[in-house]
Amino acid sequence: MNLDYLDFEQPIADLEGKIQALENVKENADIAQEIDALKAKSEALTKKIFSSLSDWQISQLARHPKRLYTLDYIDAIFDEFTELHGDRAFADDKAMIGGIAKIDNTSFIFIGQQKGRSTKEKLHHNFGMARPEGYRKALRLMKMAEKFSLPIVTFIDTPGAYPGIGAEERGQSEAIARNLYEMSTLKTPIISIVIGEGGSGGALAIGLSDITMMFEYSIFSVISPEGCASILYKDASKANIAAESLKLTSKHLKKNKLVEKIIPEPLGGIHRNPAQACDLLKKAIKKQLKAVSEIPTDQLLRERHTKLLGFGRFNE
Repeated sequence: MNLDYLDFEQPIADLEGKIQALENVKENADIAQEIDALKAKSEALTKKIFSSLSDWQISQLARHPKRLYTLDYIDAIFDEFTELHGDRAFADDKAMIGGIAKIDNTSFIFIGQQKGRSTKEKLHHNFGMARPEGYRKALRLMKMAEKFSLPIVTFIDTPGAYPGIGAEERGQSEAIARNLYEMSTLKTPIISIVIGEGGSGGALAIGLSDITMMFEYSIFSVISPEGCASILYKDASKANIAAESLKLTSKHLKKNKLVEKIIPEPLGGIHRNPAQACDLLKKAIKKQLKAVSEIPTDQLLRERHTKLLGFGRFNE
């Protein structure tokens, strides 16, 4: 089994392995033709598999270990980025990255969650799970954006807020609630993008926005599929069943008017073509920054208020 591919991608991995083996052989006309045929077959198979993914398979893609993280995007798409640290009260949370960013001639305040790829990075960034000081740092930067009339862009990628004893002692729930309260009336445009996994209040605390976008194979939910399965079925292994019930993928959230835009991903997911994914994200950010910058502040706040009051749909 190729560990760079998820279980449902293994048929693709087998074809890619054959292609790589042939490419390592001395080139000749016959082998070149066979490679081209295998590549065409691999592309067709990938399209077929990815045309009918289940919600659980999309959840796995959203957590793919080779999926791009916040710092990857910062390096790839921002022309300038100056990181700002600390909440001015307790500490600097490494799970929350924030600062002043620039794309082309547009400056904005950027806030994003960073998971980390290697074991060392994961521990350093606490697996993308922010503590209260992370959310308070984010709020400090949001207030700075409001003061200097800068738009805000946030990247959401977290399994949830950190549930440790120290975090609870320092007011985890209050910090999240405070962010939601302040963001609802913040007098500057806010754009949020779910780049991978958007989990619970830990994601929502930087995700209350005027425009919410999601990558095609990302997820956004009040709880993880495993957590939901543990509560409802007393069995985390039933996460695949829970994922289908949670309606946590971009197509469901767009249908229910919880997100405004879906950013398409390269064939096979972001990890298969990172450069193309970065280009798609950059174009989406530029387009939405231009759109929200043209809306008067009073109108922006009214529309944000209407959007928030419109959440929640039910049938009788």
